[in-house]
Amino acid sequence: MARIIENERRIIQLTTDDVISIVRQYQQLTYKSCCYEHTREILDKNKIFIPEG
Repeated sequence: MARIIENERRIIQLTTDDVISIVRQYQQLTYKSCCYEHTREILDKNKIFIPEG
């Protein structure tokens, strides 16, 4: 699970499973995309979330 690290700036440390999950969600959402602009539209309408550790 993702872990938020408090420092001067908040950062999120992702696990390998988090990255794979994000890529999988991205691929499922954008497989019909024809171009960069279309991909942006799709992602703007469908937010991707990961659980916080």
